[in-house]
Amino acid sequence: MNSIVSIIVPCYNQVQYLDEALQSVFDQTYQNWECIIVNDGSPDNTEEIAKNWVLKDSRFHYFFKENGGVGSARNLGITHAVGEFVLPLDADDKIGSNYINFAIKAFEKDSTLKLVYCKAEYFGEKSGPWNLPPFSIQDLARLNMIFCSALFRKKDWELVGGYDINMIHGIEDWEFWISILKDGGTVFCLDTVQFYYRIKQVSRQRQLDGTKTKNMNEYMSLKHADFFVKQLGSFMELNEVIDSNKKCSENLKSEKFVIDAFCTTFFGFSVFGLYKIKK
Repeated sequence: MNSIVSIIVPCYNQVQYLDEALQSVFDQTYQNWECIIVNDGSPDNTEEIAKNWVLKDSRFHYFFKENGGVGSARNLGITHAVGEFVLPLDADDKIGSNYINFAIKAFEKDSTLKLVYCKAEYFGEKSGPWNLPPFSIQDLARLNMIFCSALFRKKDWELVGGYDINMIHGIEDWEFWISILKDGGTVFCLDTVQFYYRIKQVSRQRQLDGTKTKNMNEYMSLKHADFFVKQLGSFMELNEVIDSNKKCSENLKSEKFVIDAFCTTFFGFSVFGLYKIKK
């Protein structure tokens, strides 16, 4: 229970919620933490609020950067982190007082764990349980059931090159979980509510339009084609595409064909001529 946990809090135009998020960090029963607040070029008084917490407790640290998106801000914070474990926390959310304590105990019990998260609830414009589906690696290829505030090891962040800053329009958490889990490792969900997700009238997720979402999905499907093919290659929809080509026995031997069939089925575009596979 001596591991340092680095909590990374990017902030852009969320200063009205920042105190509440940082108070939830300060209230942790697990004491061996640091909290790195990253001002992502926010035009409000984020710096003033952040520095008040730095003066209040030396475990809080503050950094400023030009606006580059939440993935870029998290990467900067984690670069400066000294902890073995990392916990991202958005500036408008909050965590339960026992979250880190319970999560570190889980990591100590199981050396195969790469991610620990928990049950969650909504607050703000909407309240009540956030009923996320249980984790499975195959289901992760279809949807993201893990919110951004899960604990992981800094070394795993380093191994995959951090958060992908190309995911500027969202779903960067989903892409990051795929990156660190696709080659192995287990996930554990604590059987207790320790994460609180704020629902607002205006949020980044609500502002995502269909084109931006499609672009992010297409980018992910290319970057992690091996993962999607492995996990979804046997889905009925993909098999129908393969059968329709009437070349099942021949084409199933071609990784390029399967990748193209997957992308056509799930994302509506073909990668022939765009994605080269070594045979």
